[in-house]
Amino acid sequence: MQHPITIVGAGLGGLTLARILHLNGIAAVIYEAEVSPSARAQGGLLDMHEATGQHALRAAGLFEQFERLVRPSEDAKRVVDRDGTVLLDKPGNPFSKRPEVDRGELRKMLIDALPQGTIHWDHKVASVSSRGDGRNELRFVDGTDVTTSLLVGADGAWSRVQPLLSEAKPEYTGTCFIETHLSADDPRSVANAEIIGTGTLMAVAPGKGILAHRNADGSVHVYVAINKPESWASSIDFTEARAGLARVAEQFDGWAAPLVALITNTAISPVIRPIYALPVDHRWRRRPGATLLGDAAHLMSPFAGEGANLAMYDAAELALAITVKNDNEAAIAEYEQRLFPRSTSVAQTSAQNLARFFGPEAPQSVAELFSALG
Repeated sequence: MQHPITIVGAGLGGLTLARILHLNGIAAVIYEAEVSPSARAQGGLLDMHEATGQHALRAAGLFEQFERLVRPSEDAKRVVDRDGTVLLDKPGNPFSKRPEVDRGELRKMLIDALPQGTIHWDHKVASVSSRGDGRNELRFVDGTDVTTSLLVGADGAWSRVQPLLSEAKPEYTGTCFIETHLSADDPRSVANAEIIGTGTLMAVAPGKGILAHRNADGSVHVYVAINKPESWASSIDFTEARAGLARVAEQFDGWAAPLVALITNTAISPVIRPIYALPVDHRWRRRPGATLLGDAAHLMSPFAGEGANLAMYDAAELALAITVKNDNEAAIAEYEQRLFPRSTSVAQTSAQNLARFFGPEAPQSVAELFSALG
């Protein structure tokens, strides 16, 4: 089977690319490893930035729908120390240029905006290879294959497409996240909500932190961050969630009880997320018929708040180049020429902010960061 434009990955970037191409009369096919749109939870809140994520949504003709998903004033930020002392309590702004939205709802909106059959679910890529004539071949784990004249890797941190273009590999940043969740109907969520406030809570200290916010349904999302060797999290048995999280909570001995409760108040198995990043100046040589966007192109820590925004902006830029030019190779070359310096700048900011969050000056450095953001 052959397709002219093939996208690997039905994340926000891949979906945005397919949507904008569709609006301009250009067909694309997405292959996604997940078996369905609801195969896994999509994480918590995202702040959509005016110049990047919102720009992409306008290009996709979905900005008005997006505005109906916005959660006004939930861009509030509260920074506390290990004792729970509030260092910064920045209220939400109902007119914020970086409004919050639920990632799952945003993804569903993009999926629903595509023609039926655009996304081929349950298609996990086993390998990608060049045919030597400007086309590339995808082979799936079920033994089927596809040949395409334009391949876009939008498949995240461990992209199967990226090795076709680059030898760079994501490296562990030294920080590990343990992601937990407390449902809205759990009576403990009331106490959690009180300490979190109306937006995002950041309780940080050198080498560790507890980050939390509430979702649209009232549930609580918590990310426990610890600077430890990569093997540390795998040494903890999370088969019994409470026992495993109790081990994690030991790292916060002496912290205020309501903060520690954010770690232990869950019966759901946590998700372990070591934070990886590609080199800050990651780039590759032009290769016929293929390119990357989003985390596959510029994986970075989440501490610039630009990951999803940048992926969607990449998609808008690539779609525009393909639409305007009659030559896909010229379109990719133009897109990558703009991509590399843009992503380098943001990756540098992300690395600097990661150091500020858990460095020796935390939590004051974090309070100063968000105070400076106005």
